[in-house]
Amino acid sequence: MTLLEIVNEETIKTSFELFEKLNLKFWTRITIDLVSVFVLVRFIYYPIYKNREFFFTFFIFNLIIFLITFLLNKVEMSMGAAFGLFAVFSMLRYRTEGISMKDMTYLFLAIAMGLITAVSKGNWDELSLLNLIIIAFTYLLESNLLLKKEASKVIQYENIEMIKPEFKEALIADLESRTGIKINRIAISKVDFLRDTAIIRIYYYE
Repeated sequence: MTLLEIVNEETIKTSFELFEKLNLKFWTRITIDLVSVFVLVRFIYYPIYKNREFFFTFFIFNLIIFLITFLLNKVEMSMGAAFGLFAVFSMLRYRTEGISMKDMTYLFLAIAMGLITAVSKGNWDELSLLNLIIIAFTYLLESNLLLKKEASKVIQYENIEMIKPEFKEALIADLESRTGIKINRIAISKVDFLRDTAIIRIYYYE
């Protein structure tokens, strides 16, 4: 038997031993984790924001955090090593200039699900319940069941006489007739007396 054959045999043997160590607990937890993140991203995040850009980020961050924390949870670590690991993770962050607060929140939720599913001492039903609570509460906050979602639009308005306080109700009625939107409130952002126009932001419930 050649040296190469011996090395290949040892590599295959090691791989099988590693695969055997990943018991039913691991596969159950990773299944719960991936299903939970899929429901969160596919059925809550995407229908609202229609943004596929962060699909890869959400799933990969969740999977990597799950694998790292699950494996490290099997190793006894000193307090100094734990703080060192936390410092390393604190440096692994994205540049947030181009990421909205909502996207960062969903990224945090994906990471939190990976952590909870990997290190929690509960059974599969308890883990499923914890993730279900996160998903349900996120859905309630994103829907109109608890709070109405207020959107806004910026309009350039030419009838500058109507911006006077005494004409506020008439101004809102005129804007509603032009836009077809039931307006909740308005805010006059800018007035240009040279062009006889005003920049008005209208607020309405979606």
